[in-house]
Amino acid sequence: MRNDTRLKFASLASGMAKTYGVEMVDKTFSASPSVEQKLQDKIVESSSFLQRINVIGVDELKGEKIFGSATGLVGKRTNTTNNDRQTSDPLGLDPFGYECVKTEYDVHILYQTLDAWAKFKNFNGKFMDYVRKAIAHARIKQGFYGTHRAAETNPSTSPNGEDVNKGWFQKLREYNAGAQMLTEGGTVGQIRLGPGGDYENLDAMVHDVLQLVAEPHRDGEDLVALIGRDLLAQDKAQLYTAQGQNPTEKERVENSAVTRTYGGLLSHPVPFFPVRGLMITSWDNLSLYYQSGAVRQKIEDNAKRDRVEHYNTMNEDYVVETLDKAAGIEFANVKLPDGNGGWQ
Repeated sequence: MRNDTRLKFASLASGMAKTYGVEMVDKTFSASPSVEQKLQDKIVESSSFLQRINVIGVDELKGEKIFGSATGLVGKRTNTTNNDRQTSDPLGLDPFGYECVKTEYDVHILYQTLDAWAKFKNFNGKFMDYVRKAIAHARIKQGFYGTHRAAETNPSTSPNGEDVNKGWFQKLREYNAGAQMLTEGGTVGQIRLGPGGDYENLDAMVHDVLQLVAEPHRDGEDLVALIGRDLLAQDKAQLYTAQGQNPTEKERVENSAVTRTYGGLLSHPVPFFPVRGLMITSWDNLSLYYQSGAVRQKIEDNAKRDRVEHYNTMNEDYVVETLDKAAGIEFANVKLPDGNGGWQ
């Protein structure tokens, strides 16, 4: 690390120590509730997806869900001469709660990278943005790919955080004997999308998955379809095949501004979403809970490895607020045409 870089890093560390009310940041430290909230807000702000869903602090490590979806009919009339008026609970909270588990978000930045940043006035901003984005991206990946909680994780065998936490797809797999997940079509262990497959097109697949959403929620105007890029690419390829000779239609296919709807639902691109995945739910039905007061940090200058290390520990859980308001497909089972009459 160059001398001018070291001065900027020292200023960064000093500023953080002052913000968090500690003498030094090279020892594990926590934050006051207000500072912790600002930290979480900054992480959320670094991702448009996290801004759409619920990212909320909870007091206890384990407990009941916070949000729910309005279900059932609350409109009624009572003969108060004979009966008392009775209220209804519109949230429809299910009995499945949350349980936060320790998650480590430890990152490092090489001296040579810090030296390159030192020439910019916003050195502190670049450093913290790097850390926040790394945490945000990891949170999203784990939310979609997570299947279990290993005592010690292995990024070589679980490159998308499959062993860090149980994500939203996994919560659907474990709920109601997996009734909210489409796992196969006419061929055991496979869901074939394309001409001659289980679904001729993406519209048909989305329509079928929508039927797995509980009836009270199925007609809700807040439902969206989260669709992986391989499925979208397959659909676009079919459109090119059908309309490619028509200049007007070809332009329409290529126009990314055209609003895409599938099975009557608006689709939205989501970062780090499984490329062959599909999930139908509402944005406010997906949550990430973290335990308030349990966030721990440490920043260490590791000269032995020519890098600065930033350690972050949080207790977290992924929550589907109303489980029967969500449905998806087993993305690992999806097969697309291989171009030779088979499936891959």
